[in-house]
Amino acid sequence: MKLHVILIAFLSMTTVLLGQEKNTTKKTIEGTLDAWHQAAANADFEAYFALMTDTAIFIGTDATEIWDVKAFKSYSKPHFDKGRAWSFTSINRNIYLDDTSQNTAWFDEHLDTQMGVCRGSGILKKVDGSWKIQHYVLSIAVPNGNVADLTQSKKEWDSLYIKKMRKKD
Repeated sequence: MKLHVILIAFLSMTTVLLGQEKNTTKKTIEGTLDAWHQAAANADFEAYFALMTDTAIFIGTDATEIWDVKAFKSYSKPHFDKGRAWSFTSINRNIYLDDTSQNTAWFDEHLDTQMGVCRGSGILKKVDGSWKIQHYVLSIAVPNGNVADLTQSKKEWDSLYIKKMRKKD
C-alpha cells in the first residue's frame, strides 16, 4: 500500500513538473514570436531575421509570395530601410509542442495589422537552444459575409494566375 501511495505521488509530481516545463517553453516561444513582430515594427532587420532559421520560408498574403529566407530578405530590406517595415500585434495565439522531440512547435495567431485582422500560422524549431521561425504563413482574415464580394473582385487575377501555374506543370 505504501509503495502504491509513493508511486501515485511520484507520478503526480512528474505530471506537474512536465506541465510547468511545457508552460515555460510556450512562454519562451510566445516571447520569440512577440520579439519577431516587434523587430519588424521597429524596422530592426538584423533582429527580425535572427529569429528565423537559415532555411525559413515566409508565405505572404499574395499568392505569388512564397519566399525562402534569402528572397524574403531581399524583398524586406527596402521596407526595413525606410524605418518601418510592418506592425503586427498578436490578439490571441495558440502554441502546440511536439511531445516526442520538444524541438518543434507550431502555432496560429490572430493579428492586429495595418491590413486589419490577419492570421499568422507557422512552425518553430529549436536551434542551438533557441526557438526560431522555420515557416510562417500570413493571411488576411475575411469574414464569411464578404467572401462573395472578395472572390468576385479577384476573379480575373485568379483565373490568370491559375493558368500560369498550370503551365508550369
